[in-house]
Amino acid sequence: MSTETVVQTINLIEGQPNVTLTSYIAGASPDLPFNEKRKAILIIPGGAYAYCSDREAEPIAHVYLAMGFNAFVLRYSVYRTGDPAWPNPLIDASAAMKYIRDHAQTLHVDPDYVFVIGFSAGGHLAAALGTLWDNDEIEKQLGFTKGYNRPTGMVLAYAVLSGLEYAHRGSIDNILKERREDDEARRSVSLELHVSEKTCPAFLWSTVTDTTVPVQNSLLFAKALSDHKIPYEMHLYPEGGHGASLGNAIVGSHLPGIASWVTD
Repeated sequence: MSTETVVQTINLIEGQPNVTLTSYIAGASPDLPFNEKRKAILIIPGGAYAYCSDREAEPIAHVYLAMGFNAFVLRYSVYRTGDPAWPNPLIDASAAMKYIRDHAQTLHVDPDYVFVIGFSAGGHLAAALGTLWDNDEIEKQLGFTKGYNRPTGMVLAYAVLSGLEYAHRGSIDNILKERREDDEARRSVSLELHVSEKTCPAFLWSTVTDTTVPVQNSLLFAKALSDHKIPYEMHLYPEGGHGASLGNAIVGSHLPGIASWVTD
C-alpha cells in the first residue's frame, strides 16, 4: 500500500478530451485505516461557463483532502474548450458522479457519501446536479440507474442560481446560446424554480457586496429549499465581493472573515 497521495486525471466523455476528472486520493496503510473508505467531494470550478478557474480547483481539493475527503476536480464543457450548450455540462457532472461511484472501492470512497461543491457558474452546475439529477435522457445516455448521479449534499459558493432578474447574464447566455433571450429557456435553468422534494441538502454562502452574482441568487434558492423543507444552511458575509475561493493567500486573497466558510 502507498501512503502517498495519488493524483490522476482521466477523460470522462469519449470524444471530448477537455472534459476531465482529476482525483486526489489519500494514501492508505494499516496505520491509516480511515483512508480505506473516505467521503468524497466533487469540485466544480467557476468561470462563467467560459473556462474553469484554477483558483477554485486544486486549492479546494487540497483543503478537502486534509479534512478527510478524497477529492475530485471536474473540468467540464465550457465555451473556450468545448460546447457548453445545456445540458452538456450536466451530462459531464453526472458522468463524474458515475465514475466516482463505479470505482468507489479502488478510489477508497464511500459511495453513500459523495458530495458536490461548486463556485459561481460551477455552483450553478453543482446545484443543477443536486436539483435536476432526475433526468431520464442523461440516465439512458450514461447508463446508470435512477439516483446514481444524485449527490449526498451540495455546497454552493457565490453560486449562479437564477436565469431571470438576478442572473449572471454571461453564465446563462453561454449555456443557452441562441436561446438566451427565450424566457422559457431561461426559466429551465433557473434552479430556484426546480427545487423539489428530490433536491439534496445544501450549504450556501455568498457575500452581500457581490456585484457579479447578486446575493439574491442564494436568497431565492434558500427560500425554495425552505418551502420544500429541504435541509440547508446559509452564510452571508457582509464584505468580499465575488470569487473569493478560500479567501486566503493560497488563492491570492486576504479575507479572513470569508475564509471561515471552509470550517463552518
